[in-house]
Order: sequence, then structure tokens, then C-alpha cells
Amino acid sequence: QVQLVESGGGLVQPGGSLRLSCVASEITFSRYTMTWYRQAPGKERELVATIGSTGGITNYADSVKGRFTISRDNAKNTVYLQMNSLKPEDTAKYYCNAHWSREFWGQGTQVIVSS
Repeated sequence: QVQLVESGGGLVQPGGSLRLSCVASEITFSRYTMTWYRQAPGKERELVATIGSTGGITNYADSVKGRFTISRDNAKNTVYLQMNSLKPEDTAKYYCNAHWSREFWGQGTQVIVSS
């Protein structure tokens, strides 16, 4: 059974950092484009960052450019999201998405940025 398991969320003060991880199982991870999405209460889910199958191509939402970095380790079936200079508006549930021939979602990890 395919699983995407996110971790690394939590409560952090504004200006702080977190690193999210998403471990995939039962997929040929190296073939999948991996994307982080987020959804804040009362808002639609939005794309945060995406990385191509080899890690050579990345794209970011304008709101996180220069602060977030997406990366992947295909040997570990893991995609990361390094989040720096966090702002209260980054508060959301963050979801991992895998897309190639099929699409899969994780259950999400909560990030709260608050003083």
C-alpha cells in the first residue's frame, strides 16, 4: 500500500525555521514529481514548492521564494521542505504529493507560526 508520511511540523515563533520531511513507500520514488502543498483554515489548498524526479528542477510559490527550499533524496525515498524566516501567514497544514502515472497524498503535518 502506497504511503506518504509527513513529519517535522510544530509550533515555531516568527522568524524561526522548520524542516518538513515526507517519506514515501511502495512507489518508485525516483520517477515521481514531488510537491508540497499547504492549506490554512478557511482557505484553499495551495502549491508551495515542487521538485522534479531527479531534483534538477524546482519551483516555488511567490510567497515562499527565498525562504523555503525543497530537496529530495531518492536513495531514502524522502522529500524535504526547509522553511526559514517563517511568518504567521505560513501557518497551515502541509501536505506531501507524489505525481507521475498516479497521484498520491500524505495526511499532512501541522505548522503553526506564532509568538
